[in-house]
Amino acid sequence: MVIDGAEAEMTYSRAGEGVIIIDHTEVPAALRGRKVGEQMVRQAVEDARREVVAIIPLCPFAKAQIGRHPEWQDVLRKP
Repeated sequence: MVIDGAEAEMTYSRAGEGVIIIDHTEVPAALRGRKVGEQMVRQAVEDARREVVAIIPLCPFAKAQIGRHPEWQDVLRKP
């Protein structure tokens, strides 16, 4: 995601059929406090719902964001 020339990123990988692992998010200082990280995680949740895949949030930031939003819990991979 690029905003005002600054780039924020979230990386993930596919972990077999129907599962993605979010392993990293990074928001540059210029974009902090603008909920850019939350927007990226929200997009991942929406994509997971659309593609019917589960998320394993290994990234501490993504894990915390999903934990703060009970309405996103449906995309978490069940043990």
